[in-house]
Amino acid sequence: MSHLNASRRELGKLALGAAVLHATTRRAHATVHANPPGIKIATSYRADPTDDDLLFLTQIGVEYVSLPATPENANRESFTRMRERYESAGLKVYNVGSGAGPSGSLHNMPEVTLNLPGRDRKIEEYKNYLRYLGQAGVYYTTYAHMGNGIWSSGRAKTRGCDTREFDMNSPEKRGVWAGKTYREPLSHGRVFSKEEIWENYTYFIRQVVPVAEAAGVRIGIHPDDPPAPMLAGVPRCIFGNFEGYKRAMEIANSPNVGLCLCCGTWLEGGKQLTGKDPAEMIHYFGKRIFKIHFRNVSAPLPHFIETFMDNGYYDMYKIMKALREVNFDGIVIPDHVPHMGPVGGGGEYNRAALAYSIAYMRALRDRANREASA
Repeated sequence: MSHLNASRRELGKLALGAAVLHATTRRAHATVHANPPGIKIATSYRADPTDDDLLFLTQIGVEYVSLPATPENANRESFTRMRERYESAGLKVYNVGSGAGPSGSLHNMPEVTLNLPGRDRKIEEYKNYLRYLGQAGVYYTTYAHMGNGIWSSGRAKTRGCDTREFDMNSPEKRGVWAGKTYREPLSHGRVFSKEEIWENYTYFIRQVVPVAEAAGVRIGIHPDDPPAPMLAGVPRCIFGNFEGYKRAMEIANSPNVGLCLCCGTWLEGGKQLTGKDPAEMIHYFGKRIFKIHFRNVSAPLPHFIETFMDNGYYDMYKIMKALREVNFDGIVIPDHVPHMGPVGGGGEYNRAALAYSIAYMRALRDRANREASA
């Protein structure tokens, strides 16, 4: 019997060695396109900008853009046109995110997160999406793994501006994504276990990693918004806390999979729920962070409203300083900017909010660069 156990141990060692060799070989063949050095100031914007849009972005100091995808434009040719259009104005496309395919959104897919009918079709569409990005010369995309959407409880005011609110105790709270609304008590008819959520993530990411590495595309995974431990029967156990992210990165085991650190979402949870504040996350994960959503909130859960960068509860300079200390070379974008002017007042008011945000971010980046060079 001891001989049999010894043989089993040897077989286990051989299997483990083969797995390590496979992972090492795969990483050696992974394509990772290097970014130019330095923190890049960016914004989300439309896929089909006017000449006036391009001039405005240049005037306020935007350097890179993050663009949306739709089922109609999610192909190599459209992505290439989008990139070339912005490049004609001296702007660079860093990201085409919130993926889309023939079946619709490839972001926050309940089919994938919860193993619902249609899961394999969604994964195949996502893999094709990555291939199209690489073929078009766009080497990053953001992915989110929420099974029942982004949750809000209504609208509120911050400095007189319209903004999102979330209150765990509100009967009006609900999740929304891709035209669907999710409500308590059970968004999908039952309670899911943490083990299921982990198994479903593992199934997804192990299929996606080889395609991302071959295409040369980085995937930054967005935190669960908000990072409550459970909403409507769905655990938010992976991308709502530090330990979850750490384990998820180990499972992916790829230089092409990392973080899109939405600082606003992370601050919604607060250190008590997430385990680390944004600056600590940056220092731990370093260049595994590919993109930053620069946003502040009024307080951690159970109740918050989204604020301007300079009037939430967290000192946003700590984030920019930490990015400089780890030599971050990805993009930093404003996120969920409160609406300036009267509701429905027109695009010019949103332009004012964006210009305000970009100026604030540039000032913090310049300060961090100066202090690092002193």
